[in-house]
Amino acid sequence: MLESNYTPPTEFLLVGFTDYLPLRITLFLIFLIVYLLTVVGNLGLIILVNTNTSLQTPMYYFLSNLSFLDISYSTAITPKMLVNFLASRKSISYYGCALQMFFFACFADAECLILAAMAYDRYSAICNPLLYSTLVSKKVCVCFIVLAYCCGSFTSLVHVNLTFRLPFCGSNVVNHFFCDIPPLLALSCADTHINELLLFALCGFIQTSTFVIIFISYFCILITVLSIKSSGGRSKTFSTCASHLVAVTLFYGTLLFMYLRPTTSYSLDTDKVVAVFYTVVFPMFNPIIYSFRNKDVKSALKKLLEKDWSLK
Repeated sequence: MLESNYTPPTEFLLVGFTDYLPLRITLFLIFLIVYLLTVVGNLGLIILVNTNTSLQTPMYYFLSNLSFLDISYSTAITPKMLVNFLASRKSISYYGCALQMFFFACFADAECLILAAMAYDRYSAICNPLLYSTLVSKKVCVCFIVLAYCCGSFTSLVHVNLTFRLPFCGSNVVNHFFCDIPPLLALSCADTHINELLLFALCGFIQTSTFVIIFISYFCILITVLSIKSSGGRSKTFSTCASHLVAVTLFYGTLLFMYLRPTTSYSLDTDKVVAVFYTVVFPMFNPIIYSFRNKDVKSALKKLLEKDWSLK
């Protein structure tokens, strides 16, 4: 229990990646470009889906929500990280740290559920095409989205509430580039076993259950694809599903590595490198992997550009 005279720190200091100024400037430029590409790519997909009638389908409805989540959780982390690359004192306020943790955890958990919904959509379209309109109706899609945000908000509130009830009696230096749960638990001078247990249980349930849903969906899709007699149709469907599955495996692999381990096995320097991939890099690649390789999206983008050009 917290002592009555305990005073929480007013701020945390984020270690980041390096103190060497030339390298910090180089990393600033690299991550700035990555962040701008993330925002432009995902925002472009959202606009394209919502302005083109040919893309008003469940698959692209989920894709636009995925793009919104990619922008959101990348924005929760990257701008502050960019500022700290150039700042002499890399600090974040106590409540700013709590908000950053909340929004990142909320959007990351919601993304797992959206990815599962996308896999279910592809399963329904390929394995049960006659029942597709019933299995993935507008009502079902909205329910999936609401469930994703509600679950993400709930689990995030639990983690933030329990983490920031802990006393941070010693150092306020966080060995990370954002306020993540494991490095903050490492700073606490209290017993963190309950926090670790809930982190393992909640993250484990969401990440593992959604990954199982995705794996089973794509396994069924693979069986269906292999039964297609046309080699062209089989190759096209398998190529799309394979790229999605590889992206999902990489995303889940990093998340499972980060959050489903005991604190005794944490290597915060290694974790920072791994965290860069799912917080900064993957959101940039998702529009390419999930949509811009798609002929429907490229056709819609071409029509939009031709329309804009003709108006000029």
